Amino acid sequence: MTRLLLRDLAQLATPAGTGAPLRGSALGDVDVLEEAYVLCDGDSIEAAGSMTDLSPLDGDVVEVDCRGLCAVPGLVDCHTHAAFGGDRVDEFSLRAGGAGYEELHAAGGGILSTVRATRAAGEDGLRSAVELHRSWMLREGTTTFEAKSGYGLDRQTELASLRAIRDAGGIPTWLGAHAVPPEFGDAGSYLDFALAEVLPEAAQLAEAADVFLERGAFDAAQARRYLEACRDAGLALRLHGDQFTESGAIPLAVGLGARSVDHLEATGEDGIRALASSEVVGVLLPASALFLDRSMPPARALVDAGAAIALATDFNPGSAFCESLPLVCSLAATKLHLSPAEALAACTVNAAHVLGRADRIGRLAPGYRADVTLLDAPDWRYLAYHLGGRVAARVVVGGELG
Repeated sequence: MTRLLLRDLAQLATPAGTGAPLRGSALGDVDVLEEAYVLCDGDSIEAAGSMTDLSPLDGDVVEVDCRGLCAVPGLVDCHTHAAFGGDRVDEFSLRAGGAGYEELHAAGGGILSTVRATRAAGEDGLRSAVELHRSWMLREGTTTFEAKSGYGLDRQTELASLRAIRDAGGIPTWLGAHAVPPEFGDAGSYLDFALAEVLPEAAQLAEAADVFLERGAFDAAQARRYLEACRDAGLALRLHGDQFTESGAIPLAVGLGARSVDHLEATGEDGIRALASSEVVGVLLPASALFLDRSMPPARALVDAGAAIALATDFNPGSAFCESLPLVCSLAATKLHLSPAEALAACTVNAAHVLGRADRIGRLAPGYRADVTLLDAPDWRYLAYHLGGRVAARVVVGGELG
């Protein structure tokens, strides 16, 4: 098996330690090596360290001159909606003119407009869309991505979405409770259908289930019903919560032992304390808050209280048309008041923890998967510092240089 040597790196930066998720002061602990290397053996990291400690290598080794580049762990996007058809550029223009997101959703736009386009795309169209979106993420340094269904809301399109995500190398999440489709009169009757007709096969394709617990979508009792059924089918649990209102998402997530509750733009002091005393990760989506001109989630308060957080793009056509984790890291530093080190850990090892993979991705260390993001920068902190710039030069995914 061919080995790959990334040599003469300006810097190597990786979250310190071996545990996950990182929280409190540990979130900001990053090990940085100057003039470093990463040696990959097949799809695993064999060694990483200082060039002065690199011994002569025997056998077939492909060497890559990385002078002027920095290496960080392959970025992990733990919350995307990459399986969709069409776009919402018309809606974007209306919002720019003053229309509200909830107002558009109530008028049949928003999520439901993407449902119509996604159903029309068909399975081949969905595959093409996810593959295209995956290529965009790779270009920005993302080597692992989660993606949700939820724009089909019928049996055929939901399952096709999950297959398209899986076949593009993504980690599928069944967002069967995203909105109530127009052919159903109420949330209860839709959940009757989804849990009876879609869940059995969705549980064979997805790793987790997600629900949009929010005013105008699903309430806490409906979300509990959905999540408990999904848990019984073997799926991990996640929630969209506190995006516009505090409607019970955090207590439900904590009570059910969910992996994460995502958004949190509306989370107050009680929610912060509840998350800090739990094992549930708060996934923060600052690109969505920016895109919708909403308040940012209380990241600094969450970290200072001891909560575990992760960062993700929320890439989707309506509320966060952004696939760039480096941009999210910039927003984390400028708007969420996180340090570059905290942002790095939040979109590597902590995001990997949300996806149940912190033992194999999210760090540059022996035994971890050989996923590396190479930054075209003299200092790894350019990941957050270079606002909106093309900071990711190349990626290594499973030992293969892209």
